[in-house]
Amino acid sequence: MHTVPLVILGRDGVLNEFREGHVTAPEEWVPVPGALEAVARLNHAGWHVVVATNQSGIGRGMIDMSAVNAVHARMHQMLQTQGGRIDAVFFCPHTPEDQCDCRKPKPGLLQDIGRRYGLALQNVPVVGDTLRDLQAASAAGCEPHLVLSGRASGLTGEALQQLLDQAPGAQVHAHLGAFVDALLARSETADSTAGGLGR
Repeated sequence: MHTVPLVILGRDGVLNEFREGHVTAPEEWVPVPGALEAVARLNHAGWHVVVATNQSGIGRGMIDMSAVNAVHARMHQMLQTQGGRIDAVFFCPHTPEDQCDCRKPKPGLLQDIGRRYGLALQNVPVVGDTLRDLQAASAAGCEPHLVLSGRASGLTGEALQQLLDQAPGAQVHAHLGAFVDALLARSETADSTAGGLGR
């Protein structure tokens, strides 16, 4: 196992605005304000970024693979205009009834990423907007982070605490940009403690 500076992101509600009826066409993929710039900042700091997303709309027949590819082509194109990139998109096409191992909150999708990159997942941050994202991260041994965009938008006080009680160790950020601020600040602190060697 070797070390790759890697961040795993959920898609809907983290990178793009969450839609109840699934994103079924490229024009429906609308970025969360600041999210694309946040990915670019990660890239410029030397981090690889991959997406891990449940896409049960495929299993439900609401979207086919050509449409999924078109949606992701738009995502990549919009990222490129901001100077950012996502290395790969890993997705689960199954419905909850399929009881697969790759649908979050199960860890299979994240474990696939670990195998693809040949690294242990212990210190890999996973950013999501739902409890199942955090549970998948914990089950895979990753570092869970919740962003209060998408489905977590508006969670405060007791409701937020109840969610966090089910995901011990999860850190909370207002949005992806705030997560990146915290991660890069932590990396700088670690680098200076190590003698300023950097990555």
